[in-house]
Amino acid sequence: MEAALFSAASLFHGADDSDDDRDEMQLGAEGEEQALEYEERSHEFPGMKLTVREFSCHELNGNLLWPGTFSFATWLVKNRSILDGRRVLELGSGTGALAIFLRKAFGVDITTSDYDDKEIEDNIAYNCRANDLDVLPHIRHTWGDAFLVPIPDWDIVIASDILLYVKQYDSLVKTVSFLLSEYKQKGHKADCITITDKSGTQVPARSPMFSDELAQKNRQGSIPFLHRMQEGGPGSAAFGRSCVSHQQ
Repeated sequence: MEAALFSAASLFHGADDSDDDRDEMQLGAEGEEQALEYEERSHEFPGMKLTVREFSCHELNGNLLWPGTFSFATWLVKNRSILDGRRVLELGSGTGALAIFLRKAFGVDITTSDYDDKEIEDNIAYNCRANDLDVLPHIRHTWGDAFLVPIPDWDIVIASDILLYVKQYDSLVKTVSFLLSEYKQKGHKADCITITDKSGTQVPARSPMFSDELAQKNRQGSIPFLHRMQEGGPGSAAFGRSCVSHQQ
């Protein structure tokens, strides 16, 4: 994936500086073994504090807690009805912190997902246990590849800070289109809810839906992705009916 164009370290203001560095091994670009270093921090979410272990450095950039996670968490608290009684899939879960928060705060039926990588999956499981939570179900999925669940039944797909990777837009569109177009409802009656968009307007939303946090730093970069979702692919009609994009 294409790396973000700004430093991650500069974004962690306010986090506790106590680090629990742990070493594991990963293969470098030339096959040599390299130590994986972790930093364990305490982060404030609405109404609670979570302990989150992040990679200090990871080749997939999949285990950092970005600012959009916190603003999206706040927005979801204000629009809790979007989650009530629904099965949720998070794309690009990274550390798993947002999913852990939603599970602990509201008991949300949520599944995490990120790049097909064992270290990312193991770290999400670690963070669940570190916050006294049973390990959440997880799907290892590389955007654009065949999805492991042939008939998706998640009512809402959420994501935060995943649109930094411009070169991955086509792959992301393929994954989101599949999740929306092949959706089969499970276990509850379909209903339409209203949520508050970024302008404060009440708008209707119906499952399946895709809701993402478009970080203010990357607002312009998100427009090509939105256009691609709205203009093409088998899931474009569903996306047009139910996309909810939150911006700060």
